Amino acid sequence: MNLMEQLRRNSLAFVSLIVAFSALGYNTWRNELTEHNRTVREAGFAMLIHIGELQRITYLAHYDRDPVAGNPRKGWTEVLVINDLGTLMPVNVRNGSEELNAAWAGSWDKLGTDDSAIAAIDNSMSSLRGEITQTLNSLD
Repeated sequence: MNLMEQLRRNSLAFVSLIVAFSALGYNTWRNELTEHNRTVREAGFAMLIHIGELQRITYLAHYDRDPVAGNPRKGWTEVLVINDLGTLMPVNVRNGSEELNAAWAGSWDKLGTDDSAIAAIDNSMSSLRGEITQTLNSLD
């Protein structure tokens, strides 16, 4: 039996093998994409929650001058968590979390005395919130 005869006799097996590998490749790709989207979605929602908490702490520190509920250490904790979660997100959100970290680092000690401090932090939080919601809306 020559090679062409063997290929003709086993053509169904070859087609089945090609279909099986194609299906396996597609399924693997789809599972990876689904997992990536799930990670981004969960990190995004967590970031939004922590941004809300940071905003609460910031307002308590600046407007109410509450040394307990508006304690900057609590704010640092939120900023660090937001920054850590940002590493799981696309570049635009990651950059936004780093900008929030920089804004907090440069302004936290002026909360309650300098309106430009609250403006810098608030603008950074609003910008990051917008990047997160845009990213979440773009997921498949």
